[in-house]
Amino acid sequence: MAGTGEVVGVGADLQPGTLLAAYRCGLFPMPVANKVAWWSPDPRGVIPLDGLVVRASLRKSCRRFEIRFGTAFDDVVAGCADPTRPGGWINRRMRNAYLRLHELGWAQSVEAWGDDGELAGGLYGVTIGGLFAGESMFHRQRDASKVALVALVEAMRAGGGRLLDVQWLTPHLASLGAVPLSRARYHGLLSEVVDLPQLSLGPD
Repeated sequence: MAGTGEVVGVGADLQPGTLLAAYRCGLFPMPVANKVAWWSPDPRGVIPLDGLVVRASLRKSCRRFEIRFGTAFDDVVAGCADPTRPGGWINRRMRNAYLRLHELGWAQSVEAWGDDGELAGGLYGVTIGGLFAGESMFHRQRDASKVALVALVEAMRAGGGRLLDVQWLTPHLASLGAVPLSRARYHGLLSEVVDLPQLSLGPD
């Protein structure tokens, strides 16, 4: 869930309080030249929870994987951080920051496991109130990350989710139903959801 966009600040740390305050303001971090840069794309990519496009082939793929929530967070982040992937940006500092958020209950992974018992793909993001701010996704088997996305949307519907932020509107995400929102519109929706009861994903 990465791309190109607009940097609105550089610097600061990646402590949990800093990260949560940033997400509440519509910002997220990505490093630029080994410095922490804070991004606020305009337009912003979001997937409406009633607008996910699930084609027949993807629905069939959903039956090939077991979905788990938060059982292998660090492995999912490591998969997303694979340095052989084009445009990789998740360094050790970023990994550690989100692992700490996960330990504190503010970040979550959605995992697709193959019938061989191996992690086939997944995604991770930050949860605040009714917001899931998607950070990245990866796959090792065809459609595994898309299946994780389907499971995320279903879990958000069931668990009180309201806003699925995917940062930038890429052609890939657009094909799955992502739409652009102006920064002002995104901030308006964000202010409505961050103080809702905390989103619950998967079984307790």
